[in-house]
Amino acid sequence: MSEGRFSLGIDLGTTNCALASVSPDLDEPQEIVSEVMPISQLTAPGTVEERPLLPSFLYLPHPEEFPRTELALPWNSEEVFVVGELARSRGTATPIRLVASAKSWLCHQGVDRRAPILPPEAPQEIGPISPLEASIRYLSHIRDAWNHVHPDASIEEQDIVLTVPASFDPAARELTAEAAGEAGFKNLVLLEEPQAAFYSWIQATRGEWRKQIRVGEIVLVVDVGGGTTDLSLIAVTEQDGAVQLRRIAVGDHILLGGDNMDLALAHLLKNKLAGKASMDLWQLQALTHGCRAAKEALFSNPDLATCPVAVPSRGSKLFGKTLRTELTREEVEQTIVEGFFPIVDVSAVPLTRARGALTRVGLPYAQDPGITRHLAAFLKRQVSAAEDLEGFAQTGSSFLHPSAVLFNGGVFKAEFLVKRTMDALNSWLRADGGSEARLLEGADLDMAVAKGAAYYGHVRRGRGVRIRGGAARSFYVGIESAMPAVPGVEPPVQALCIAPFGMEEGSDAALPTQTFGLVVGEPVKFRFFGSSVRRTDSVGTTLESWAPDELEELDNIESTLPADGRTPGDIVPVRLHARLTEVGTLTLEAVPLSGDERWAVEFNVRGK
Repeated sequence: MSEGRFSLGIDLGTTNCALASVSPDLDEPQEIVSEVMPISQLTAPGTVEERPLLPSFLYLPHPEEFPRTELALPWNSEEVFVVGELARSRGTATPIRLVASAKSWLCHQGVDRRAPILPPEAPQEIGPISPLEASIRYLSHIRDAWNHVHPDASIEEQDIVLTVPASFDPAARELTAEAAGEAGFKNLVLLEEPQAAFYSWIQATRGEWRKQIRVGEIVLVVDVGGGTTDLSLIAVTEQDGAVQLRRIAVGDHILLGGDNMDLALAHLLKNKLAGKASMDLWQLQALTHGCRAAKEALFSNPDLATCPVAVPSRGSKLFGKTLRTELTREEVEQTIVEGFFPIVDVSAVPLTRARGALTRVGLPYAQDPGITRHLAAFLKRQVSAAEDLEGFAQTGSSFLHPSAVLFNGGVFKAEFLVKRTMDALNSWLRADGGSEARLLEGADLDMAVAKGAAYYGHVRRGRGVRIRGGAARSFYVGIESAMPAVPGVEPPVQALCIAPFGMEEGSDAALPTQTFGLVVGEPVKFRFFGSSVRRTDSVGTTLESWAPDELEELDNIESTLPADGRTPGDIVPVRLHARLTEVGTLTLEAVPLSGDERWAVEFNVRGK
């Protein structure tokens, strides 16, 4: 990163976005302060206010719904859509026009993320947009808000750290980076959200963090946001007498978070209203958005016992009226604690159920809402995550024992959820003969990710501690075996490691001694796999077989590689070269044994 520029951290969240900055004038790590920049946005028709968070909602109004002047922003008077607080509040009454959870859709492998599919099931006359386009619009709003306040330091020229879930695969990272590029961000790196939260905690201690965690300890980061649950493990190591931090494991991408809790509360209130009126899916959506606002109000104000919730009526007899009810603190705590943080044994596994053969296209939500069961499964799966680190052996343990826990995400503004999670974890540790984990205090649950990202951008200049980690998974490409045609039998596929666990961003991996055949001039499919548990495989390791929980098949890429004068279907002898870019996307290059040609395949969704 260049000197003399702001370091900006952007949290592109499922529910809220935030922007923080570090001035280029700061030198000492203890002096680094990430300043949160309030973001101008519409809070009511014709009303622009600065808010610390930009809600990740986009509203697509009817052409005659607002006079054009009521959607004007300080930097734009021609906007035909709404982003932020007004979008969220307006969408509560008209959810069919509200784009929400775009970030979750952006990582959904089962849909075309460039297609206009949001809002889901919206009629074409509304003019739906793609998850990618929604992300571009959020980032463009942040860009314009910054540039309006800093006309002499445009965001296009600053150093940008944009955060993503640790569990994002390279395709989702590529799409996020593409959205940032379309918004005009030139100097970009991506950072995992749990790492950003940890950086924020380090910054908040003002150099005292070394007194709170010691070499040989493992910190568990539990990040429950609006749409995802993200789990990471960070080991405190030592090299040449200096303390180092190393991210040693991340969890699966779990679509489970505050959105699920809002829906659970909506069903609770739906049952309370059952005797007053029937409720259709449209109203349930509106009720869900109302429950989100009520939940956040109760979480942020400990003295508040109840919060009203209103639902627009659609019945002809009640036209123009509103269904009204209220959500109590007791209902919120009971529903969320028992439903999402049950006390379970560490041997528990996430529950599954038989799915219906036909379903509507939607997000691949986790089937089990029990976050504590997902946490238990993660710690059991990662029991060997630190075994290659000196001094970290946990002989005879049935799961990995963290020493400390850092929480992140607005869900944990409810202190009873922090206590519940710690109680569950420590009961497992005691039963397994381990020491109890302690809570790392001082987390900024709303702003930690943006603040930590800005801090990370500054310490990349060599002015602070960095978390080492690299690739959170090992990545493999499928190599199809040559075999005679046999009816009903597909050729076996081997998995070739092209990017091992921990491979640093911006580095290359060549396979110099292995030669493969590349099919050119006709449609082909590249199969990719990932593993969060195979940590010892090196570049070139070939797997003949693997257990179901060892490798996960990722996005395939279908493409027709140019034949360059060859006959379509020819097989060209090549060697492979992989690169993990600065933003965590994976590029695989096939280099022929002779000639200057190159065939490059980026692990994203463009090939489709």
